[in-house]
Amino acid sequence: MPTAPAAKHVHKHIKRILLKISGESLGEDGCGVAPAVVAAVAAQIAGVHRLGVEVAVVVGGGNLLRGAEFAKRGTNRATADHMGMLATAINALALQDALERAGVETRAACAVEMKTMMEPYIRRRAIRHLEKGRIVILAGGTGNPYFTTDTAAALRATELGVDAIFKATKVDGVYTADPQQDPAAKRFATLSFQEALARDLRVMDRTAFTLCMENRMPIMVFDMFVEGNMERAVRGEDIGTWVG
Repeated sequence: MPTAPAAKHVHKHIKRILLKISGESLGEDGCGVAPAVVAAVAAQIAGVHRLGVEVAVVVGGGNLLRGAEFAKRGTNRATADHMGMLATAINALALQDALERAGVETRAACAVEMKTMMEPYIRRRAIRHLEKGRIVILAGGTGNPYFTTDTAAALRATELGVDAIFKATKVDGVYTADPQQDPAAKRFATLSFQEALARDLRVMDRTAFTLCMENRMPIMVFDMFVEGNMERAVRGEDIGTWVG
């Protein structure tokens, strides 16, 4: 598991990461796509890229549509999840545009074929883009219904051989209890997979978490809504929670 390095230097074990961001992080009050918000997220990602870290991004689509919610209201689950995949593609295009306006070469790849807008996800091609210093944005989830974008992040992280998943959230790590409900809740600096399971701490959904645990894929949970936190996490500063 990574340990804290000297400030302003990338952790020696962090060469390639997969960043998981929610769709809600790209909108105002969690809804829609707000260009100014997307630009701010892109600036944080570009900052990590400038440190020399290879970055792949899995983006959710909950700001536009949640397949599981549509399914609860009677939409066929597979159809609802396909709708959600299209929402992730919209977010991926918005983020790609913002990153390129920030001066970072970017490729968007989708697990569902839409070749007039972005390239198909091909593992070896995505790795090559990363090696050439391009940020790769991964849309379409896993390409299959019934799987979350958390699971897509765990799958792509394993496929692409990243050093860690960086899960961007609205809280600054994993706590013993909900810090908004329990003022006495304590943040974990580090946490083992086994302890997270034993305490039933919802770091990721169970399928994604199991995939990470079986492949020994560390997860950094951090608050991306504090400016500069993404770079601090990559440098190994004491923010968030390392799970592994």
